[in-house]
Amino acid sequence: MENTQSLTLLTPDEIKPLAAKARALTDELDRLLLGRSQLHRLVAIAIFSRGHVLLEGVPGVGKTALIKALGELLGLSFGRVQFTPDLMPSDILGTNILQESTGGGRQLTFQPGPIFSNILLADEINRASPKTQSALLEAMQERCVTLLGETRELPSPFFVLASQNPIELEGTYPLPEAQLDRFMFKLQVGMPEADVLQNIITSRRHGELPKANTIFSAAELNKTFEALQHIFLPTAVASYIARLVAATHPNSAETTNEVRDYVSFGASPRAAIAIAEAARSAALLMGRPTVGFEDVKLVVLPVLNHRILLSYRARMDKVDATTILSALVTKLSEVATALPKNLQISE
Repeated sequence: MENTQSLTLLTPDEIKPLAAKARALTDELDRLLLGRSQLHRLVAIAIFSRGHVLLEGVPGVGKTALIKALGELLGLSFGRVQFTPDLMPSDILGTNILQESTGGGRQLTFQPGPIFSNILLADEINRASPKTQSALLEAMQERCVTLLGETRELPSPFFVLASQNPIELEGTYPLPEAQLDRFMFKLQVGMPEADVLQNIITSRRHGELPKANTIFSAAELNKTFEALQHIFLPTAVASYIARLVAATHPNSAETTNEVRDYVSFGASPRAAIAIAEAARSAALLMGRPTVGFEDVKLVVLPVLNHRILLSYRARMDKVDATTILSALVTKLSEVATALPKNLQISE
């Protein structure tokens, strides 16, 4: 466990410009895409945490526009893949092609695919076959690609920002749990309110967005990544994160009736790591050098809502993951009430 003796905390003068820069990113997203402030804040938190994001929503709500705008604001290289049933792994990763050399001979030359970019837009990711979806597993976890026995590093930083349609079933392949677990956040993109729609149709002719202003350079983004190493995670908050993730399992002592009734398998340790990193980014965004319980509660649902496996009973009773997790966060106390084992009184 980290402590203040081994961690140099950011001073107010150091964290203030970093927080202002981070908020400039969310403000610019708010200007470009109307009525999505909370969504933009969560996407920014995932980016600062170097996490991948899965956006789920019906067609036309702005999922692709958000990802493209983010690429422009960050000033990073951008690659896009439109996932279709006939898409092959080589269409994403690249392939070796036979080319003539200057001496008249022939040699295999690697032609990189669109994944060799800082931001990969995986549009309608659930329309590709499981074989093609699996091509992203190594890249998302290890930031590298292995082809024909040779491993190639991906650009740094590297993000997968994917979209999927929750209502289209024909010709789609649900993402396997192993791939879902590699997304830091799964975010719902819903319909905007009527007043936002009115603003859109009066100020966004043909749906075109205003010109985006680049907010971060690669060097500035790396500086933010480095700053996050100095955001302190107190022991009490770390314990709360661990207890939350443990409580997603039906056999946990601190779990809720909703989890026992409707969850088959809880979240993995990767979820706890994701909550901790996202909470650090949330604290930085608010200009605080220390993670608080409110930062954890902000990010816990996007981190966990795709990492618990619901039972058949949950589908029958039409209970979703968000309902179960919201009840868990409400009922689980921030501080453990049980005495430490070394202080418990034996009869």
